[in-house]
Amino acid sequence: MIFDAHDRAFAFFGGVPRRMIYDNPRTIVDALFLGKQRRFNHRLLALANHYLFEPVACTPASGWEKGQVENQVGNIREWLFSPRPRFKDFDAFNQWLQEQCLRLSQRTHPEQKSCTIAKLFAEERTQLRPFDRPFEGYFEHACRVSSTCTVAYDRNRYSVPAEYARQRVSLRATATHIRVVTDGEQIADHQRSFGRDQQILDPWHYLPLLERKPGALRNGAPFQEWKLPAPVIKVKAHLLKQPKGDRAFIEILLALREHGSELLSVACELALEHRTVNAAVVLNHVHRLSAPAPVRSLPVADDLALRNEPQANCARYDQLRECHHGQ
Repeated sequence: MIFDAHDRAFAFFGGVPRRMIYDNPRTIVDALFLGKQRRFNHRLLALANHYLFEPVACTPASGWEKGQVENQVGNIREWLFSPRPRFKDFDAFNQWLQEQCLRLSQRTHPEQKSCTIAKLFAEERTQLRPFDRPFEGYFEHACRVSSTCTVAYDRNRYSVPAEYARQRVSLRATATHIRVVTDGEQIADHQRSFGRDQQILDPWHYLPLLERKPGALRNGAPFQEWKLPAPVIKVKAHLLKQPKGDRAFIEILLALREHGSELLSVACELALEHRTVNAAVVLNHVHRLSAPAPVRSLPVADDLALRNEPQANCARYDQLRECHHGQ
C-alpha cells in the first residue's frame, strides 16, 4: 500500500520531490537511534533508490517538524469524510479522491491570498524531478500450492493452474493484484480481495481436471459462476441435457482456450441458428472460421502468358489404350 500511495502521489504531482519527510511507522522505519539516525525498511530504500529521493524521519513527539501536516489531516477528514462516503471498490475511491483534491486546490492559499493553491503549486512543480515509470513494488514470499491448486495470502486463497499442485512457487502481492511466479514465469494473476476467508478461483486453472473428472463441470466450485459468452452458455444448457453432455461441452471449452471466446461465440451462434447443437458441429464451425483465408490468384504478366495454350483432348486416353492392347 505504501508503494502504491507513492506511485499515485507522484503521478498526481507530476514529479518527485528531492526529499520526503516521514513519521516513524514500522512499515517505514525498522529501528530508531539517537538523534536523526534511523534504519529504514529495505523496501522503502528500494523505492527511494528508484525515484532518487532522500528519506528523512521526524523526531518522535516533535510535531513542529511536520509542517502542520497533522492539522491538515484533521481538516481533510472533516471536509471529505464527514459523513463517511462509500464506494464499490478502491478504483472508484481513488478517482473520487483525485477529483476532490483538484476541487480543493482551487481554494485561496491560506498565506498568499491573491493566489489559489493550484496556481502556487504549478510554480513549485518545476522544482520536482521528472520520472519515467512507476516503481513496481510488491511483497514476495515463497509458498507451496495446495492439493486444491490454491495459494494463501491475507486469509484468502487464490487459484493457480492445476499442473502446479503441491509445487513450490513465489507469491507477489501488490496493492491491487496477487501474482504467482515460478522459474521467472508468471502463472497466475488475480485481483486482490480485501475480504476474509474467500476463494478467488479461475476456472481456466482447473480445465485439465475436467478431462479426468467431467462431472465437476456441474458441481465444482470453480465453475459455478463462470462468466462465459451468452451463446456458449446456451450451448452448454443444450448439451448438459444430453447423455455424456459433460464431455461434449468440455471439448468445446478446450477449443475456447485455444481459439478465444469471440470465435467460439460465433461458432455456437451458428450451431444454434441451424438447430444442430452438438460438439462435432460446433467444433466444425470453429475449424472453418479459424481456417486461413484462401490465397488469391495473382495476375500474370502479359509476357509470361502462354502463347499456345494446351487443348483438352480426352481422345488421347483412347489412343493410349489402343497402344496398350496392341502390345
